[in-house]
Amino acid sequence: MTRQIQDAYIVAATRTPIGKAPKGAFRNLRPDDLLVAAIRSAMSQVPTLDPKAVEDAIIGCAMPEAEQGLNMARIAVLLAGLPNSTGGMTINRFCSSGLNAVAIAADRIRVGEADVMIAGGAESMSMVPMSGNKPSFNSAIFAKDENVGIAYGMGLTAEKVAAQWKITREMQDEFALRSHRKAIEGIASGEFNDEITPIEVVEKLPNLASGELDVRTRSVKQDEGPRADTTLEALAKLKPVFAAKGSVTAGNSSQTSDGAGALIVVSERALKQFNLTPLARFVSFAVKGVPPEIMGIGPKEAIPAALKIAGLKQDDLGWIELNEAFAAQALAVVKDLGLNPDVVNPIGGAIARGHPLGATGAIRSATLVHAMRRRNIKYGMVSMCVGTGMGAAGIYELM
Repeated sequence: MTRQIQDAYIVAATRTPIGKAPKGAFRNLRPDDLLVAAIRSAMSQVPTLDPKAVEDAIIGCAMPEAEQGLNMARIAVLLAGLPNSTGGMTINRFCSSGLNAVAIAADRIRVGEADVMIAGGAESMSMVPMSGNKPSFNSAIFAKDENVGIAYGMGLTAEKVAAQWKITREMQDEFALRSHRKAIEGIASGEFNDEITPIEVVEKLPNLASGELDVRTRSVKQDEGPRADTTLEALAKLKPVFAAKGSVTAGNSSQTSDGAGALIVVSERALKQFNLTPLARFVSFAVKGVPPEIMGIGPKEAIPAALKIAGLKQDDLGWIELNEAFAAQALAVVKDLGLNPDVVNPIGGAIARGHPLGATGAIRSATLVHAMRRRNIKYGMVSMCVGTGMGAAGIYELM
């Protein structure tokens, strides 16, 4: 039986605010609960869609263990109130997991295996640390010099990219400052309002006068990371954290974060059946490998590959969400590909807004889809570097 290739459409896209880890608003909120909130919100945006039509959920997570283990995707689907017939699969391609989830969901639809899918990502870096609770490298990595880069910390790879692409400390700090300023301006002008699902946080505080606990509920509506008080002078005072004479600091690196995102992806048949309005079409996706020790440069290989699949040129992209794992690698990618800086992260990136690892691809996709609609941008892209030496890129088309 030959299946006809179909188009895959985004009909809902949302995300939680991004909390700072490990002491931010979501420090005590489980990642599966954040994901439940995102899924419920996405479903509420398409009230004519029968929940029984949702066939599967693909959810990205970079450290799928502990609070985000036990196939978080399936658990979250059930806790969100979807029927038992809806499946769930948790996937891991480190920082591109959330974007990869969208690509897999779109592929299932394109080959005719499904008509309605949920795609997303969730990560709590407050509860599950970078590299997990028990990192254990294969000893063969250290047997050959060419494999040692697999074990490099992300910061060290950023230092190597900075050196090879001649990205100075000053360039990195200036990039970081722009990220914060653009994010602050975006918040002030309401740029993120359509994409964010507010999260209610319950806090229990000791009352010394009464000897009891005061219970307070507050609504978190915006990302916690952007700082209006950031200056070049303050950034310049920070010491390198990954190499004694390096240039990569906490100020020009992405913030450890907590958050989740969810998108609903459907076929044209589902659009008609449930009277749904498409927000965007998922056009193409590509992953490419690079040497692990310079993993941050990965997007420079993935972006041209995704454009080739889509039959587009770089200049066709009106908005690029280029994940700012580090200012050094983002600047190197922009420099190497000759990207137009005006279309790269127009409302800030991960240095200001945070990077909850496996959730970031879904979060950036929600940002992109809504930004394209606000500004009538035909084509946009989400791209990021990926640990152990990869880059990923996905292209969306405005509907």
